[in-house]
Amino acid sequence: MEKFTRLTGVAAPLPMVNVDTDMVIPKNYLKTTVRTGLGRHLFAEMRYEEDGSERADFVLNKPAYRQSKILIAFENFGCGSSREHAPWALLDFGIRCVIAPSFADIFFNNCFKNGILPVVLPKAICEQLIADAERGANATLTVDLDAEELIRSDGERIAFAVEPFRRHRLLQGLDEIGATMARASSIDVFEDRLAAHQPWRASVLGQ
Repeated sequence: MEKFTRLTGVAAPLPMVNVDTDMVIPKNYLKTTVRTGLGRHLFAEMRYEEDGSERADFVLNKPAYRQSKILIAFENFGCGSSREHAPWALLDFGIRCVIAPSFADIFFNNCFKNGILPVVLPKAICEQLIADAERGANATLTVDLDAEELIRSDGERIAFAVEPFRRHRLLQGLDEIGATMARASSIDVFEDRLAAHQPWRASVLGQ
């Protein structure tokens, strides 16, 4: 998993509440178990016409936001079904950070498993950031996970908080398996100690 430390770029404004996972990645694209290739289907039903042509008025089709790595929305982002394809599609498009007043729990957890930083901020601040983002290429936003702050284009710093272990994992680029393997030596010591005190376990476990 790619490390998340500091990210600077133009943020895409999506001033909507209850953006569910079926909007993020419609159900007809869920047959794959491969994490790549889903970015072109991100927000497909809002992004494309029935004939496959782009809708010029959708934010990610506008020139200023085609390379956006940050998305700003309103309450309850990622609600609906628990599909992990939603963060896969965001990440494959290039989005590494989503900012909103609240997130659905499963989507929120899935973000951290896939190297995406979900930032929770009050709605009033999200409204300010969306207003900034609507200026397009004239405004950039910096997300500094190490310092736990956003930096607006005018230099204002906005603090946010991330649970320490989740923050550590993103900074180190560790998914759940990677975080476990980082403790491999301690696990080996524990297993050796347990085997010494309970030698009968080897025969029970067929070792």
